[in-house]
Amino acid sequence: MKAFITFSLIFGLGLGVNLAQDQDSTVVAEGRIIDGATGQTVAARITYQSLPYGNRVGVITGDKYNFPMFDGEKYSIVVEAKGFAQVKYMLDPAEAKDWKLVRDIELGEHSAAKKDKHAVGHVMRLDNLIFEVGKSKINPDSYGELDLVVNMMNNNPTMIVQLEGHTDYLGDPKENLKLSQARVDAVKDYVTSKGIKKDRVKTKAFGGTNPLSRDNTPEAHRMNRRVELRILEN
Repeated sequence: MKAFITFSLIFGLGLGVNLAQDQDSTVVAEGRIIDGATGQTVAARITYQSLPYGNRVGVITGDKYNFPMFDGEKYSIVVEAKGFAQVKYMLDPAEAKDWKLVRDIELGEHSAAKKDKHAVGHVMRLDNLIFEVGKSKINPDSYGELDLVVNMMNNNPTMIVQLEGHTDYLGDPKENLKLSQARVDAVKDYVTSKGIKKDRVKTKAFGGTNPLSRDNTPEAHRMNRRVELRILEN
């Protein structure tokens, strides 16, 4: 493990905590980052945060992770490594054994890098595309994913694509539709800023009308919030 940075935010008063008691009830999450094809460990950037508010956030660089899970909170974990698709997991301390939650994380080849040319009608989910919560601003960590889309379209000069925006089905349907449109517009703006002609990039917003899962769980809602790329012509 090359680096281990942890940031904790503690709200409210009650600072006189019985630390020994907290340590006795703290679950430790640990595991390796593995190439799913070869079984070899992979150096990666691992980001984790407590759910649902992200009060505790940490970043680890290396081929394994190890961090405490406080107060019975679930944690999201995002793994990023060069040449691999970003992986997102949710860790639940309820699944721990003997106060340890051991989870090795397998990485797969980046979906947008597998091939340059796609059949008409093929739909590709942009799994590495991250927006600010409730907004259409693209996180800079997503630029690598979008640059692969740009390269794909440059390598296929007759390709026309449609960006399709989806939210979860929670909240106001009209606001969800508005947000999904704003997000695909932001993606189109990025792609066209790299030299792709605007008439080659169509957009369509679905809001929360087309979820991948109807499960009422945080991980299902995260999965439903997505942008997909559909090949219209090639």
